[in-house]
Amino acid sequence: MPAHWLIKSEPSAYAFARLQADGRTEWTGIRNFEARNNLRAMAVGDLCLYYHSVEEKAVVGIARVSRGARADPTAPGEDWTSVEIAPVEPLAFPVTLERIRADARLRTFQLLTRGRLSVVPVAAAHFTRVVALSRTPGRPARRPPPGRKRRVS
Repeated sequence: MPAHWLIKSEPSAYAFARLQADGRTEWTGIRNFEARNNLRAMAVGDLCLYYHSVEEKAVVGIARVSRGARADPTAPGEDWTSVEIAPVEPLAFPVTLERIRADARLRTFQLLTRGRLSVVPVAAAHFTRVVALSRTPGRPARRPPPGRKRRVS
């Protein structure tokens, strides 16, 4: 059974649509020891939720690890790691960070508890829940109703 992960990228740097166009990419440039160790734990066939950080803040697609951990070619002579990923499918509807925060079943999702990491493991139940949420559009943020003026007679 494959493990599940969440990987983050700013859409302006490397959007999921670009991964789809490219067909695969080397996931390089991770410079955090915990995230590096998570890359090292990935295996071929593991599934990844692809999260657009900063501008969009939403899970937008699913990718698969297509080659396991190796030395990061962007850091020669250093102890950093990369993996190769390939697209599986875009989500029908992006699952926003706001929607994830509002879902009680995702309160321990590492996107929320380890938010500063760019690569985190995802529990199978959390992966399944995010995919289920992606099948329906999220509701727009609720605004409080405008205040009513009292009529004075």
